[in-house]
Formats: sequence, C-alpha cells, structure tokens
Amino acid sequence: MVTPLGCGVETTWKRLIEGECGVRAISPDDLKMNGFDPEVKSYTFDQLTSKVAAIVPCGSNSGEFDEQLWLNTKEHRSIARFIGYALCAADEALKDANWMPTEQDEKEQTGVSLGAGTGSISDILEASRMICEKNVRRLSPFFIPRILINMASGHVSMKYGFQGPNHAAVTACATGAHSVGDAARMIQFGDADVMVAGGTEASIDALSIAGFCRLRALTTKYNSTPQEASRPFDCGRDGFVIGEGSGVVVLEELEHARKRGAKIYAELRGYGTSGDAHHITQPNIGGRGAVLAMTRALKQSGLHPSQVDYINAHATSTPLGDAAEANAIKHVFSDHATSGALSLSSTKGAIGHLLGAAGAVEAIFTVLAIHHGIAPLTLNLSESDPVFNGGFMPLTTSKEMAIKAALSNSFGFGGTNSCLLFTSTI
Repeated sequence: MVTPLGCGVETTWKRLIEGECGVRAISPDDLKMNGFDPEVKSYTFDQLTSKVAAIVPCGSNSGEFDEQLWLNTKEHRSIARFIGYALCAADEALKDANWMPTEQDEKEQTGVSLGAGTGSISDILEASRMICEKNVRRLSPFFIPRILINMASGHVSMKYGFQGPNHAAVTACATGAHSVGDAARMIQFGDADVMVAGGTEASIDALSIAGFCRLRALTTKYNSTPQEASRPFDCGRDGFVIGEGSGVVVLEELEHARKRGAKIYAELRGYGTSGDAHHITQPNIGGRGAVLAMTRALKQSGLHPSQVDYINAHATSTPLGDAAEANAIKHVFSDHATSGALSLSSTKGAIGHLLGAAGAVEAIFTVLAIHHGIAPLTLNLSESDPVFNGGFMPLTTSKEMAIKAALSNSFGFGGTNSCLLFTSTI
C-alpha cells in the first residue's frame, strides 16, 4: 500500500488501528501548478472552497514514498505519479507473496488488473497551459503514455514480464474493488493462476480539487481543523476529503498457492456488482444498488448474512451517501446488524477518499482485519447519524475480535457498485 498514512502495509495498518489521521491542510504548492504564473496559482488556491486533502507522505525515510526511486529516474519519464504509486505498491505485494517467476510458463499464467479513476489530471492541466501559451512544441512525447489509465497495469506487466491478462477497470470510486473482483474471475475462468490486482490514484492537483469543489462533493467546514474533516457516519459530515495512493494484492488460485507454500491472508469468496440506474453522482436513499451488490456477493460465497463478522463500509463522509449505505446494510443484515453482532466501520476518516484506489486499499484493510483479528475504527465519529440505533453502530475504537468473514463495499459515480467478500482460510 501507498496511502496518506504512509508507504507500506505495516506503517499504514499500525497508524490506522491506533487512530491516526493522514489528512492535512493543503498549500498552493500542493496544486502542481509550478509552470503557471504565481498570481494565477495564488488566485486558484484562494478560489478553492475545500483546502484539506489526504496526501501521501514523501521522502527517503522509512514509511515515506521515495519520489527519487519511483518517479524521478531517467527511465521513469513516462511514469506519472499514479503509475509510480502502483509500481511501488505492486513491488511490496509481490515481495510479500514471494512471487517473482522466472519460468516463461509461470509468467504467461500471471496477469495484472490495475485501474484508476482519473489518471493524471495534473499532466493534462500542464499540457493545456502549453497550448494556451502557444507552446505546443514543448509538449512531452510522453504526454499520452503518462495519462492513459491502463499504463499503470502496463508498467507492472512490463517490469516483471507478466504475460497473462493485462486489464484496467475504470469505474470511478469502485475501480479498486472491481479490479480485484475482475481479477478473481479471470483466475476462475482459467485465464491466469496469479493476478496482481488493485487500484491507484494521484488526484491532488488544482483541476481535480477544483472540479470536485464545483460538484460540491468535498468538505468545506473543516479547513481550519483538517484532521476532523473526514467523518463518515457523523452528523457533522459535509463532504469527502480528497485523497491519493495505491493498494495492490496478489490473488492466486487456492491450490496453486497451497502447492508452493504461499503466505495466505484470506480467501476471496464473493464478488457482487450492480448499477443504481438512478443519478450521475447521488445514490438512491434506500441504497438499492448497494443492497444488490452485497446480496450478490453473499450469494456467490454461499454464506448467510449472519456469518459476516465485519463490514468495511464505503462511507465517504457525504450526507446522502453514508445514510444510503447504512440503510442498505440494515436491509441486508437486518437482525444481525441491529443485534450488535455485526461490526462496521469506515476507514476513510483516517485516509480520506482515495477515489480509484479506495476499493483496493480498503479491501486490504478488510483482509488485514481477518488476518490480525482487529476491526479498525471509524475516526471522528462523535455524534452518529440518526440512521444508527441500539446495537447497530459504527466502531469508534479498533476492536480485537475473531473475524471469519468480512465485506468491503465500494460505490462510484455513475451508480456503479462493487462488494468483495473475504473469509479466513482456517
């Protein structure tokens, strides 16, 4: 993982369960407008209604993303930031899985499914500036390869010589989850034995933030208290905190993994998808699309709703979306939810909304919850939404518990929904 809590799974997970937060105030330098006139840059910053973001910490220290290593070498001129994040996360995942095949047949049976939501908007902004200044000849020949979303998957494939499926889902904020679920199906269909799967995003730039501001999707009330800005399920929520990062998992056919003695964290048992068919950005308040996705994941897994121990909710800290998801969970899990037997949290309070990477990073959180027996907390939940009552309440502290089955929800603009169901393998 590469997240606003740090670079690497161990760093991120430790900080997450301890209740730390990766959200901070942004400055004009975070807008990636260095080629612009300082006055334009300053004016743009002043016009932004949301001035907080969840930004990956960069540097050469442990737990920081090393830009010199992943972005600034000569051979990386064609690599935009979102691709660099994916390469870094994939490197960690493959090393952890001990999967570095050298045999040709193994490379041919290993694929990549890695998507993003928006790609490199900062490159598009910079290229537009050159056109406005009648300076097209200075446009980099790597402009197109830097902005194509499937290049994250392509670069991972090329780096390791993986010649199985080379796939990139683009489903807004459900991208990471769809990428993992699609990869599992490719394995089930026999297209590959191993898939490197996940999502990535680098959306901290002037145009991305301005666009979401104009959409009135981002938080605006907490510019002076950034660490309180992302508050899923809380009555004081007023929009999401834009974030960035990458999450990558190594998926493997079960017997193939057992045969080689792979370290198995969990088993992916269910993958449910649906469409709201309702609105370009807003969910139906009853959460019908979410209900369908969760129900389909459960059906595929063969599990009863009462067998699910934990849900990592999509809840982004928007007034409508969080309530709709809570209603959907109550509908699907009914007495199991209201009895208090079902643990629920949204980890976006700590990392903000990673857009195309969110589903993959949160799938990893869900897997780690099973593996370590700890359900992570929901940060900044001081007064829960009225939709919650009795035993149906999000976690406000990390909880040690046995988790045999867990769900991870991801929903995106355009009404696209994805649900992943993981179980322990013991």
